[in-house]
Parts: sequence; structure tokens; C-alpha cells
Amino acid sequence: MSDQAKVVTVPAPSAAAESPASPAAARPVRRPALSPSRAGDFKQCPLLYRFRAVDRLPEAPTKAQVRGTMVHAVLEELFGLPAGERVPERAKELIEPAWRRLLAERTELIDLFDGPDDPALAEWLDSATTLLDGYFGLEDPRRLEPEACELLVETELSSGVLLRGYIDRVDVAPTGEIRVVDYKTGAAPREIGEAKALFQMKFYALVLWRLRNVVPRQLRLMYLADRQALAYTPDEAELERFERTLEAIWQAILRAGRTGDFRPNPSRLCDYCDHKALCPAFGGTPPPYPGWPEPDPGVETALDRAD
Repeated sequence: MSDQAKVVTVPAPSAAAESPASPAAARPVRRPALSPSRAGDFKQCPLLYRFRAVDRLPEAPTKAQVRGTMVHAVLEELFGLPAGERVPERAKELIEPAWRRLLAERTELIDLFDGPDDPALAEWLDSATTLLDGYFGLEDPRRLEPEACELLVETELSSGVLLRGYIDRVDVAPTGEIRVVDYKTGAAPREIGEAKALFQMKFYALVLWRLRNVVPRQLRLMYLADRQALAYTPDEAELERFERTLEAIWQAILRAGRTGDFRPNPSRLCDYCDHKALCPAFGGTPPPYPGWPEPDPGVETALDRAD
């Protein structure tokens, strides 16, 4: 696909049916949905899915996660500027305002640093600059007019499974070909990490196919830390198989949700889990099962998508 893309109107995602909200609810109850992050959690460890989607246990964000969220915000804002202003110097000017907005939205992030004069904060902001340099080493945003950035997509499969997620960027070529772009602020992964990233991209490709009846021509992963880009071309048969995989995951989630039987799946990733102390595989005890969550356990935050 050429770097040059055209601007077209973003079709509104299909509206999801909503369950009746309780009178005490502060916001409407949304149907449970499957996001790429939550599907990945269940594949990795059903108990991790429960802790995040059902119990909604808090997790301390890492500096790397917050930096990833900030860089995504800067790139979104960059594409909102006239093409001629999408240069490295302008992007770097957007970093500190993006950080201030994150702090305003999540005041607990201030605990990541020892005040505004902490040398670690300056170093951390500089590391975001390095990631933006990596981005500009991969493409020239002045040559692009994305259809959408940070696009919420949602569709219901024929089986009734509701899929929902956010796509970093969607490009549409003059010929109508679609490219799905995802920014990764970490380094290009090894085999396990690459499979996880492709799972996420196939999820987006499936949703766009079902919404628009067009299979994306290219799924592009951009690893800003080491300036690598991976491209993948899906086809209909592959996405049909992937659709069946998501349906099987959702049915397994529903079965576990009815009984509360979310079993741990120990792996080397357990060392990075915030909830290891509560896991029976390590001698812990989960909190009492609260039942299937309302509202929506498919909610996916920007920190979920940060790498």
C-alpha cells in the first residue's frame, strides 16, 4: 500500500444493545464484550482475566506503560495538525502537554516520580523523545492522511459475540485498500510477543472486515524503540478461523463466569503479574467471587494497550 492515503468519512460502528441498568447505576450498563486485551488475558491465564475483568483489581502502572500511553497520545495529536507541521520538532513539543493531561486525568501517576524536579522525570521524558525519533525513522507523517486515529470499533458476530477495541490508526488508499497500523513503544518481540501482537491485529482486521466487508490489505506493527516495522497480510479464510477462535474463547469465558472457575495458568509471565500474591498457584487466595460483572467486562483502557 502506498504511504499516501485519502480522508474518508468514518462509518459509525454498529450500536450494541444495552442491558437494562439498575436504578442506582450512574451510567448505562453495556453488554459484556470481548476486547483484544481481555481475550489475550484469558488465553494467557483465566485467573488473570478474572482479576482484571471481574474483580477489577487495581494495578500499579509502570513508567513504560505510561510512556507508551503518552507517545500514542502525541502521535494522535500529531495527525490532527496540518500535514506540513508533522515534523519531529513539533512532535517533541507535544510531549510535556500530553504528560500534563495524563496527570490531570490520573493524579496517582504523580507517584511515579519524586516531584517535577526529579531527574528521573526529565530522563523519562527524554526517552519519549527517543521513541518519537524512532517513529519518524519509520515513516513521514506529512505524506499520510489517515482515515482515523484511536478509532473505537465494535461489531457483533453472527454467534452473538460482541467485539470491541481501539485501533491506533486506519489508513485507506485511493484504491480503497485498508491498512491497520499499531504503534509499539517496546522493542520488536520474540516469538511469544510477536504472536500476541498478531493476535491483536487479527482481532482488528476481523472487526473491520465484518463492519465494512473489506479484508484489510495490510496489518502493520511499528516498533518505535528499535525502528522495526512488521507487515502482515491476512485473508478471508484466516479471519474466518480466527473468528471461530474468538467465539471459543468467549464461550469458555462465559462458562467460567457462570461458575467462578477461572483457573490459573502458571508461566514465566507470572513474575510480572501484580496479583501473584492472590494466586492459588503460589499459595495465595483470590477474593470471593463477585459474580459476572456489570457493567461491561470488555472495557479496555489506554494503559491496557500500552506495551
